Amino acid sequence: MLLPQIGEAGQHRLAASRVILIGCGALGTAIADQLIRAGVGHLTIVDRDIVELTNLQRQTLFDEADASRETPKAIAAAARLRAVNSAVEIVPIVADVHAGNVHELLKSKFDVILDGTDNVQTRYLVNDASVKHGIPWVYGAAVGVEGRVMAIVPSVTPCLRCVFPTPPSPQELPACDTAGVLGMAASIVGAYQAIEAIKILTGSGVGNALMRLDFWTPRTHVVSTLDAKRSDCACCGLRNFEYLDAPPGDSAVTLCGRNAVQVRPTGNVELSLDRLEQKLLSVGTIQRSPYFLRCLLTDPIGVSLTVFPDGRSLIHGVNDLGRAKSLHARFVGS
Repeated sequence: MLLPQIGEAGQHRLAASRVILIGCGALGTAIADQLIRAGVGHLTIVDRDIVELTNLQRQTLFDEADASRETPKAIAAAARLRAVNSAVEIVPIVADVHAGNVHELLKSKFDVILDGTDNVQTRYLVNDASVKHGIPWVYGAAVGVEGRVMAIVPSVTPCLRCVFPTPPSPQELPACDTAGVLGMAASIVGAYQAIEAIKILTGSGVGNALMRLDFWTPRTHVVSTLDAKRSDCACCGLRNFEYLDAPPGDSAVTLCGRNAVQVRPTGNVELSLDRLEQKLLSVGTIQRSPYFLRCLLTDPIGVSLTVFPDGRSLIHGVNDLGRAKSLHARFVGS
């Protein structure tokens, strides 16, 4: 409240604000920690994954106990954050964000969306949802020793597709599983995202800039986006929400930095883990938690399935998308 940029009125606005964070990995944990300590009133955390030991190098809300219990990241983050600031309402959701559920996730009238994701497709989906629903969002990315940050306010600033009209293919971008990521780089990018969110939430405006950060050199390149808004932009200009309106379909994606693939079934599924456990008892060793079922398969050796109630499976020991989808269909079903 002593900061003239925020003051008492700004602090009250933060306390009344509602934020949704999509993805709670390296970026997301840094963002959530900063916003909770700043006094944001409500935070919904959506993440699809569970904590693993390799996450601890950069995902600052988790510890070895979370990894040993294989706690879903949204659940573990919420528990840690409630211990930091018990006055904040925190809602953890264990889910994969996609075109079939993003409308439902955003129906609670959020003031800003924070990008803690690790893939391009979800960011373009979030951009569509932001523009269609008129909700500001803050884009961020970190890989290697570099990062990017840009705040987007529909009808005020350019959207992501104004600046990057076509998403790059996975082959064009470095990824953390091939290039690694400096943990501090992700924390700094997340902190910049939190600053942009606080500026939006307190009514202080946005910087109209894309920040490109090289933390090793170090070098900061700020590109003005004042003239980047385009009337022919497929998203905010023509309002063609191709990522948001895409048919759900099934989706298989490799998970960054891991020998694993996520497979998401067609449509919305409510899976009975009890029935699935009975089905899988004869094909492997079963482990249960309140949030998922895991089966270490006897054939093929070295492969395990982690299945969630929404029908998603994380298939460890596989990095081929076709093989992962085949295993999911065989053991879990379509």
